[in-house]
Amino acid sequence: MKKEDKGLIIEQLGAQLSEYPHFYLVDVTGMNAAATSSLRRKCYGAGIKMVVVKNTLLQKALESSETDFEGLYGCLKGTTAVFFTQVANAPAKLLKDKDYLKAGIPCLKGAYAEEGIYVGANQLDALCGIKSKNEVIADIVALLQSPAKNVISALQSGAGTIHGVLKTLGERGE
Repeated sequence: MKKEDKGLIIEQLGAQLSEYPHFYLVDVTGMNAAATSSLRRKCYGAGIKMVVVKNTLLQKALESSETDFEGLYGCLKGTTAVFFTQVANAPAKLLKDKDYLKAGIPCLKGAYAEEGIYVGANQLDALCGIKSKNEVIADIVALLQSPAKNVISALQSGAGTIHGVLKTLGERGE
């Protein structure tokens, strides 16, 4: 590969690192063409961009980034695919699929999600538990709405009771 081509690939990887806030490093060693194609389709359906890269070129792109990714350099061995994503837990949920867990491939090497570095396949559960920005906002809105709904419900039931009492008193006459 020519030096110019390598420079271009490093630039493209750097652009993707800045475009996507989260990425996973996945070991795809031993996957045949059909399994890789199936994985690519699942990634596309989940909004994940899968790129198989040379470890040295990815490390150079990580080094040239403004963020410190030094904790992930040790993961750059063997065949590596990078899953770029906008949603931090989407690749973890994809990798947690029972078929992949049973086969053992693809396997998580490391990840950069929510400005944190996760190394090792044992971090998959922690990554699945990360909530997206929209999920956190939905939880907060639900928590804020709960007391208001209780007050409105109490006022509506109380209004019906007061109305019934007043109606009965009015009909009774004096």
